[in-house]
Amino acid sequence: MTGADDTLTEEQAERMLAAMNEVIRAGEEMRQLRAEMIQLFAGLGWTQDRIARIADMSQPAVSKQVAKHKPADPPRAPMELSLDQRDVPWLEGRLWGLAEEIAESCDAARCARHVEAIARGKKRFTPRDVDELRRSVEEDLRRHRERLPAAFRDAYDVISRGLDVPAKVIATGSPSARRTLAHRIQRDRLGDATRA
Repeated sequence: MTGADDTLTEEQAERMLAAMNEVIRAGEEMRQLRAEMIQLFAGLGWTQDRIARIADMSQPAVSKQVAKHKPADPPRAPMELSLDQRDVPWLEGRLWGLAEEIAESCDAARCARHVEAIARGKKRFTPRDVDELRRSVEEDLRRHRERLPAAFRDAYDVISRGLDVPAKVIATGSPSARRTLAHRIQRDRLGDATRA
């Protein structure tokens, strides 16, 4: 005899599939981002062998990605790599990089859970999620003021002002690629400041 507790409800099935869909979507977004980054590196003049080595891909796989960028497409302006850019995706990437540095520098950092959720594809860069990340970074900067270098607070002040009053700029590259680049560059700069 089967009781009510032995059946799978529609709500349970929906939650299971929603969790699976998140993982699949995150995987698709990451593949798309990797393809765009390969195009960026090729546009910087890097050889396909070099890209294959750093991407841990085969050279034919890189060649296939590069070939997807049709020669008939208008050439894109090179993406600027200066940390001081004012478009929202770039500032979000900087905020993400700062949050990761804080999470790695401080035990029990409030922003650590958010950073982990971004890494797992469970948090996106929606206005609500960005606002939540900003609040947690602000709290960590207050709570761990003695442990964190002044460069962390300085970076946050610039990022926060930029997000409060976004500049109307046209930037090269997709929002996800811009976030990823800004994230990496911000982490490298803060890492240099920590070691100094």
